[in-house]
Amino acid sequence: MFQNLFKIILGLLLCISISAPTADAQEYGTIQALATVVSSLSVVGSNNLQFGAVTPGINKVVDRSTVGSAGEWTITGVANAEVTLDFSLPDSLTTLDSVAFMRISFSSTDASYDDGTGGGQTIPTATLDPNNFVTLRIGAGATIMVWIGGTVLPSVSQTGGDYASDIVLTVAYTGN
Repeated sequence: MFQNLFKIILGLLLCISISAPTADAQEYGTIQALATVVSSLSVVGSNNLQFGAVTPGINKVVDRSTVGSAGEWTITGVANAEVTLDFSLPDSLTTLDSVAFMRISFSSTDASYDDGTGGGQTIPTATLDPNNFVTLRIGAGATIMVWIGGTVLPSVSQTGGDYASDIVLTVAYTGN
């Protein structure tokens, strides 16, 4: 009986060892998840849109190419990155006490930019429509200059005084 028991145990051990899966060799590979966070954009308003003295009843225009009078922003970011430009334009200027208003308008050719491929403010890279969302690329030098002009439309009975309103340029990376 001992022999039979020994044969049964030996047979079971043999079956278990034959049917058990073996891991002779295992291989694996590893990769990393990588990302580069681009530097933040810098948008600096470097010159106000300045109409100077305005006569009641006579519209006054400042061209985007008028150095020292046109509004100006300097945008700095990642070279060759795609960005969007979105202007928030006022429809009027107001006195400090908000008692009097003067209309202002912006045409489809009242803005321009230079990404380093143009000749600056007087010979920019291209004209922009400040009334619409714009997509373009930052130049190889990592800078874009943007200029804006416009027209004020004082009424014949325009109240005297200083008028102002904000023009906001919002710039954002597109990821392209």
